Amino acid sequence: MTLAAMWEARAVDGRGGELHAWARESALPAVRGAAGLERVELFTAPGERVLLIALWAGEPVPVPEPPAGLLARPVHRWTFTRTDAG
Repeated sequence: MTLAAMWEARAVDGRGGELHAWARESALPAVRGAAGLERVELFTAPGERVLLIALWAGEPVPVPEPPAGLLARPVHRWTFTRTDAG
């Protein structure tokens, strides 16, 4: 069974680059190399948002919390179960 763990954070206006840098330098290394990780990707989106998607064979490892001063709102997290693969 593969689980997709999605993590999405919205930065305070004008600090999206800092949030992205934090995710690249802190969140990705915290997830990479963890047991069961199949794949991890980092994205940016309009509205100062940063998204991390990780595919896991088993229970996902949590993504650390970014510095509160970078966040416009609490981080959103979702976990999905793969039903079909193309």
